[in-house]
Amino acid sequence: MKTLLASLSLILAARAADVPVPPKNIIVYREAKRFAGWPANHGMWIWGNEIVVGFERGYFQFNDQRHSIDWDRPAEHVLARSLDGGASWSLEHPDSLKPPPGSKVANVLTESGGKVPVDCPGGIDFTNPNFALTARMEDVNIGPSRFYYTYDRGKTWSGPYKIPNFGQLGIAARTDYLIDGPRQMTMFLTAAKSDGKQGHVICVRTTDGAKTWTIISFIGPEPGSDDKALMPSSVRLSAKSIVTAIRHPSWIEVYRSDDDGATWKYWSKPVPDTGAHNGNPPSLVKLRDGRLVITYGYRSAPYGIRARLSADEGRTWSAEIVLRNDGGAWDLGYTRSVQRPDGKVLTVYYFNDKEDTERYIGATIWKP
Repeated sequence: MKTLLASLSLILAARAADVPVPPKNIIVYREAKRFAGWPANHGMWIWGNEIVVGFERGYFQFNDQRHSIDWDRPAEHVLARSLDGGASWSLEHPDSLKPPPGSKVANVLTESGGKVPVDCPGGIDFTNPNFALTARMEDVNIGPSRFYYTYDRGKTWSGPYKIPNFGQLGIAARTDYLIDGPRQMTMFLTAAKSDGKQGHVICVRTTDGAKTWTIISFIGPEPGSDDKALMPSSVRLSAKSIVTAIRHPSWIEVYRSDDDGATWKYWSKPVPDTGAHNGNPPSLVKLRDGRLVITYGYRSAPYGIRARLSADEGRTWSAEIVLRNDGGAWDLGYTRSVQRPDGKVLTVYYFNDKEDTERYIGATIWKP
């Protein structure tokens, strides 16, 4: 009898462990009459249960055709920090992250007070345990672009430093990089196409701590006039293998390199549809069990945040996982995701409850 009861207990425990845990939604930052958006542009970083995410904070003004931000009032670059794995957050506004004078982001004026970008002297230690880097651009088509870095988990930042054009018409940088060594980093950027419009993803690298950079490759063919490839999110599978997920107007593609970025091949289309209104960028994360997870916003009804999983290095993908579908309008998404020490994934994004109310930064904690 004891053996039977023990067996039943094990079976029940196993079944209980298989019951899906409902995602938990959290407010990171929300303020009436404000627009908070685009975490994917800024980046998110994790140190144990300490997590920092960057985003844009402006003023809300309803617009059914464009983002509902007041284009005539300045926006600012801010951070939110959590010390408990994303359960609670505090807002920070480092002076060292203020954009250069007269800077714009997607044609939205930014606050004044920042420094003019200069050439980086190099020598950055990318392996510093408290290191993080954020890459920013002005015009979404031709830049120019710059980066900042921190050695104290985002409390203070050095920069801004110029990102080269690499012989292109312009570079519109968002934050996507792989640390390869103390002085070596691989970065993924969006270059302007030959018509001067966004975008065509390139892979670049520095081996001297960001003093000099070399373009390694273009990823995929240059998109046609009715297409664009931009906002990559990349993970390293091994010393030589990398996969990167790339945003297109209404879908997401994955490319793979097995020679450390020198050449690329089309690998899969994990998300054939990200909805209307110009689609949504991916956030790609390699989980500790080796699987890949991709998260993204969905900009058609039902508006929300979704995910897919891959157990074969991004070649094939699971059915969609709906993290939430209660958005009030298309103006949402731009996810960044990290895996917490407990194995759960924290996905941060901008969101709305109704089309004519403020845009805010939300988060979902979920178990893949």
